[in-house]
Amino acid sequence: MFPVKDKLHSVLDTLPRQVRLVAISKYHPADYIMAAYEEGQRVFGESHEQEIREKHATLPKDIEWHFIGHLQTNKVKYIVPYITMIEAVDSLKLLREIDKQAAKVGRTVKALLELHIAEESTKYGLSLDDCRQLLAEGEWRQMTHVQLCGLMMMASNTDDTQQIAREFDTAAAFFDEVKAQYFPDDDAFCERSWGMSDDYHIAIAHRSTMVRIGTAIFGPRVY
Repeated sequence: MFPVKDKLHSVLDTLPRQVRLVAISKYHPADYIMAAYEEGQRVFGESHEQEIREKHATLPKDIEWHFIGHLQTNKVKYIVPYITMIEAVDSLKLLREIDKQAAKVGRTVKALLELHIAEESTKYGLSLDDCRQLLAEGEWRQMTHVQLCGLMMMASNTDDTQQIAREFDTAAAFFDEVKAQYFPDDDAFCERSWGMSDDYHIAIAHRSTMVRIGTAIFGPRVY
């Protein structure tokens, strides 16, 4: 087995106390997840509905599952019974569906609004203006089974560390803007989820509170 234990601790040792690790376990088998679990890791990220359902069914029930990929509205009903956070809400339509399906099972699901800041058309997410419009229209205020907890984004896939830093700074400044305008007294709206295996050190320096790391812990994809 890939040395999950050693790799996990090498990552954890670099994280400040205020930064949480989401161990991205997609495409990795349950025994890899258990190796990290046995070292105390409880938050794991998946991006495929069927894969996360199968893992949830067989792994310890105190795992905090985050859905970190693009989520289709017709898949929401399958994951809301157990998901803790959906990190990539990129439309009002999806937010509505999460609220609707979570209400059916009597749960409140945490969510992050996904920003599209990277200079890559293939990435999902709301533009800053679209995010401003979604928040200004205010429909989210009436949703009682989904809780907005912050923002997430992915930086451009580039070796230009200055560009990556600028994108993280843009996200951090935007967080401050919407926090002040819409969530000044809401302690739950606190998460800035950016940074992955290749750039999480930069993300931490630019105010990330949650990093999503897979390859540096679990190695290359297994399946």
